[in-house]
Amino acid sequence: MSPLADQRILLGVCGGIAAYKAAELVRRLRERAAEVQVVLTGSAGHFVGEATFQALSGRPVRSSLWDAQAEAAMGHIELARWATAVVVAPASANTLAKLANGLADDLLGTLVLASRAPLWLAPAMNQAMWAHPATQANIERLRQRGAQVIGPGVGDQACGDVGAGRMSEPMEIVAALETPGSGRLAGRHVLVSAGPTYEDLDPVRYLGNRSSGRMGFAIAGRAAALGASVTLVAGPVALPTPAGVRRTDVRSAAQMRDAVLAAAGSADVYIGAAAVADYRPRLLAADKIKKTQDSLTLELERTPDILGELGSRRQRPMLVGFAAETGDVESYARDKLARKNLDLIAANHVGEGKGFEVADNALVVYAADGAVIDLGEADKTELAARLLDVVVDRLVEKDGRA
Repeated sequence: MSPLADQRILLGVCGGIAAYKAAELVRRLRERAAEVQVVLTGSAGHFVGEATFQALSGRPVRSSLWDAQAEAAMGHIELARWATAVVVAPASANTLAKLANGLADDLLGTLVLASRAPLWLAPAMNQAMWAHPATQANIERLRQRGAQVIGPGVGDQACGDVGAGRMSEPMEIVAALETPGSGRLAGRHVLVSAGPTYEDLDPVRYLGNRSSGRMGFAIAGRAAALGASVTLVAGPVALPTPAGVRRTDVRSAAQMRDAVLAAAGSADVYIGAAAVADYRPRLLAADKIKKTQDSLTLELERTPDILGELGSRRQRPMLVGFAAETGDVESYARDKLARKNLDLIAANHVGEGKGFEVADNALVVYAADGAVIDLGEADKTELAARLLDVVVDRLVEKDGRA
């Protein structure tokens, strides 16, 4: 039985194109035997009508403080007391601002203030609106008050922009709502590295790569949703921290090594999704290098091999590597799997619009025992879920813990 069975969920739906996802969220919650009461803001009804939500939830939709019949018995207070969880999905920038400042000028704002139930927020907005300091300040204030934030995701947006601001998928929200510690990774410590590393040449320039960090962040978010304790070591990326994830930001390969090794001792699995630089300048210029010659020669040295170092240890977590290659993908992946003593390696083709700086990916997993698992092509959130299914199965085989 789902942990959501018999839970009473008050679902606030705000105006925005992501409101269409709220309809599926209602359906998924009802599949898990949760009761769902939908509350629409004034703008939400312009995107999805009340009839849709009423049919899916089996309850009349509420949208106004001035519903004479419902409010005859102080209906909004009774509804606030009824809820065992309040979920706002999608949560618009406007509603987040209102909630952060305690405004109660509509039914949803009043219910949030009047309810003692846990508050969950699934933001959805344009990437510039999400990144704006006002929105980030509002989110941080709500987090400090105990609100749980799910997402947002990163990818293509209805307005044509690309970036953070997509509402998390309904199944991600459902997974986050399920009782902490109830998922397939409950009691496990998952360590994930994500993003690029930057190796400084001088105070102005650096050597870097095109990794966006999306794959690693999606893995970290999914692992947390499955009940794991998650540590995310992130290179320099502009991505929001997934809900329930502890994040450490680093810049260089050496810093990433130190952070990963510090956390690896207690980890059940390390998923090295970061694109760690292979080389760094042997010398760091104290001042900006001037353009005084027709050519410039840089002397480079190898950076630490994080996966290789862990793979050589007698006591180590399960190791999952990534092989991002421009050609001969399987050969390079199998070589890296054996050379670094990994348990699994997820291989993908990069370049020519594939892999880096895009929302979708395609992965094939090669295992040390010779198994090959084709995860197919999908958006990185879905691929993260598929990869973690493989990881969980392997963990259970390894130590017998279900």
